[in-house]
Amino acid sequence: MNPEASRNVTEFSIHGLSEIPQHQLPIFVTILLLYFLILSGNLIVIVVIWGSSHLHSPMYILLLNLSLIDIAYTSNILPKLLNILLTKRKAISFVACMVQLYFFIALASIEVILLAAMGYDRYIAICQPLHYTSLMSQKRCSMMATSAWVIGLLDPTGHILLVSKLSFCVSNHINHFFCDLSPLLKISCSDTFKVEMLNYIVGSLLTLSTFLLTLISYVLIIFTILKIKSAKGRHKAFSTCSSHLTCISIFYGTIICLYMRPASSYYPEQDKFFALLYIVLIPLLNPIIYSLRNHDFYIGIKKIVLKLTL
Repeated sequence: MNPEASRNVTEFSIHGLSEIPQHQLPIFVTILLLYFLILSGNLIVIVVIWGSSHLHSPMYILLLNLSLIDIAYTSNILPKLLNILLTKRKAISFVACMVQLYFFIALASIEVILLAAMGYDRYIAICQPLHYTSLMSQKRCSMMATSAWVIGLLDPTGHILLVSKLSFCVSNHINHFFCDLSPLLKISCSDTFKVEMLNYIVGSLLTLSTFLLTLISYVLIIFTILKIKSAKGRHKAFSTCSSHLTCISIFYGTIICLYMRPASSYYPEQDKFFALLYIVLIPLLNPIIYSLRNHDFYIGIKKIVLKLTL
């Protein structure tokens, strides 16, 4: 591709999960099924929390926001991937690519802040239960959720401005199943130092700081649980915390490994696998771990079912 012409690239070609024709249909069916389960699970969470007055507490307000993020997160990427697998039309316009990249970064940023807020909420509820009402009022919870959305939506602005000015003279083929930052930098012939530095700075300030806050919250929770005299109570609390920490570890682990590194160390097949973990697995597990295993949530489901059947 001519370097001058590359400045006026109008579209990219996304090379999905597999180039082998025999694999396209099985992958399509699998992704479609997973997408349906993600939408169903998170929509159930939203409807039940919205329709159950006893669930209008800070914990469930944050869960509702997390489900909204998970639906938006997967819907930003999976429908286009499904279209590519079904029609084999790999083209995506430059503008659409930048929009997908923007929402991918924005929604991931909102999620890390929400996870930190949820960790703080559980810390207050378990470690300082007598002060929970004052420290986690609905007003404070709403401010935390609003701040997460505002910060997250502003976060990708610098990335998009810098990436949109890059030249793509190496190729217009994105060796990934969506418009991600690393594969875009890989095919650019421009100096990507500014983009990579911005990525490290934002990653350090936002991703690592929220990860540490979340981790500290759960460590303090575990210390408090260890003081519980009842073996049954300790087991139940540990079961919940271990599930939360599993989701958090997968989410942060993949993000830190994939994005806190130079663009030159991009490994397509490995990165596609890890990307699937936080784009598909985490939104699939979140409703199960945070809501569907919760007794109060089951009461909410029963009330909604009774309203619909009466």
